[in-house]
Amino acid sequence: MVKITARENEPYLVEVDGQVKAALCRCGHSSNKPFCDGMHKKVGFQTPPRVVEVWRYLSLLTRILR
Repeated sequence: MVKITARENEPYLVEVDGQVKAALCRCGHSSNKPFCDGMHKKVGFQTPPRVVEVWRYLSLLTRILR
């Protein structure tokens, strides 16, 4: 199963079968999009946590994580 978790004020963590495979930018300021480069800390990004289970985007995520 693929799960995307976003902890408070942090990037989306993409988990595949319980293992974190990537951190995706959530703040929009990364210079390495779609991946997080830590800019959320410098720009003061603030947002609540959320969890998203992804099924229809599985093929797209598979291509990004290769």
